[in-house]
Amino acid sequence: MNQKPVWEDREVKFDIPSIYKTIRSGELILDILDAVEDTKGNSGDCGRILVTNLRVMWYSITSHRFSLSIGYSCILTMNTKTVVSKVRGTTQALYILSVGSNSRFEFIFTNLTAVNTKHFASIFDVYRLYQGSTIYRELKLRSSVVLSGQLQVQPQEQIFNTINGVWNLSSDQGNLGILIVSNVRIVWYAEMNNSFNISLPYMQIASLRIRESKYGPALVIQTLETGGSYVLGFRIDPSERLGDVYKELLSLHSVYTETPVFGVFYEAPADVECAPTDSAFDIEELDSAAGSEINSKFTAYLADSGANDGSNVKRKPFYCKELGFAMESLKDGYTIKDLWDVLPSQ
Repeated sequence: MNQKPVWEDREVKFDIPSIYKTIRSGELILDILDAVEDTKGNSGDCGRILVTNLRVMWYSITSHRFSLSIGYSCILTMNTKTVVSKVRGTTQALYILSVGSNSRFEFIFTNLTAVNTKHFASIFDVYRLYQGSTIYRELKLRSSVVLSGQLQVQPQEQIFNTINGVWNLSSDQGNLGILIVSNVRIVWYAEMNNSFNISLPYMQIASLRIRESKYGPALVIQTLETGGSYVLGFRIDPSERLGDVYKELLSLHSVYTETPVFGVFYEAPADVECAPTDSAFDIEELDSAAGSEINSKFTAYLADSGANDGSNVKRKPFYCKELGFAMESLKDGYTIKDLWDVLPSQ
């Protein structure tokens, strides 16, 4: 099976080039947050956050080299704080503590738009939805997926087949039960004890095959390492019926691999208006060289003006025709254009 393991929600990665072009199949961009700074890693760099159903991504809009990908499974704690700075005034900052590759990381994302007081609300909403939808992505054993003989069907889940008389070969004597096949998972539960059950999403299946066992031909399902590396066996009689179920599962698994369903269904609040170009592919990166040159001149001028080295003397004002008002004389080496055109001209 040519299934690529889903790593996006389980890893923390840095500096993926053009990260907004790495959206995998089934991953949906649920919200886009502009004017956000990665304060700890890329201070002074204005960036954008993409909130998907699997992770939070940040990237610089001036350089495609600087980016972050934080999977929801890696997040330990997340909260917001009100911060005050001389440059931004009073604004909101998002603090995320995460773990990845046996290391802990703290990220601080600062909202550069002080008028927006709910800038990070969608991240918390999507994260809660992710935590509450593990049934779509994780193997569940002896869970409450079946109540009173009825499968608890999840949103956007479609039941395709219900097969009676299926033996689970996990024990020496076997257990007779019912196998349910849907578009997102396989569920088996014992007829005599509904709490003895298995819920296996397709995204956790490593292989499907028919093998000989001491009970005769059996459907053997092996799970991925993220699913516990289990080997599950089921006997379905007669053998022709077993072959039909095997083909059906192969087909559904193939369809799921192309268009996976991760179980996070988010709708933005009605009072939040999205920009008409909220698409990762509508993003234009600013020229990094031009942006750095302009910003460095502006920053250098402010630094020189604020330096307390005795060289700063009051300069006589003059009337500036370009701006239409009187201003302090500029230092040598600077022009009005250097300080006025903070953003690159189009």
